[in-house]
Amino acid sequence: MKYDPRIHHRRSIRLQKYDYSNQGAYFVTICTWNRESILGGVLNSVIQLSSSGDIVMRCWQDLPNHYSNIVLDEVVIMPNHLHGIVWVNGNIDRAGFKPAPTGKKHGLPEIIRALKTFSSRQINKSRNTSGTPVWQRNYFDRVIRNETELFKIREYIRNNPLQWELDDNNPENL
Repeated sequence: MKYDPRIHHRRSIRLQKYDYSNQGAYFVTICTWNRESILGGVLNSVIQLSSSGDIVMRCWQDLPNHYSNIVLDEVVIMPNHLHGIVWVNGNIDRAGFKPAPTGKKHGLPEIIRALKTFSSRQINKSRNTSGTPVWQRNYFDRVIRNETELFKIREYIRNNPLQWELDDNNPENL
């Protein structure tokens, strides 16, 4: 269907007027295209990553090599989605990484775009499915506001495989 601005009203789910390059912690959830379980499976409450899931994990772990202003926290890759915490620290110089000469701060949307792009290319190459969507268009994020919330989100991420049988993202529950 061709884009028609009268009926297609895409609204951002980001916080209005919030600068996602601000220093802070962000909880993100990214779902696969059509919630396909391409990233692995859960066996006895333990995630078993597929080759596509392994690619996503490597791309996630590689993000700080491309964005010196981030630190990665908890992550879990489920069969059809990823939960993770990204700390954005502003433009910092740490462990041999230097900010870009422009001094540009990279915000959460750019970081997630990179993860999706890097992983999609590699997954499609490995499956010989060039151009096939891997991820849904958007992602969910939450600005983590305090230590209590951070603790609860970390616990949620760690326990996600244990809850897979009840999870709304589990295709068997749709």
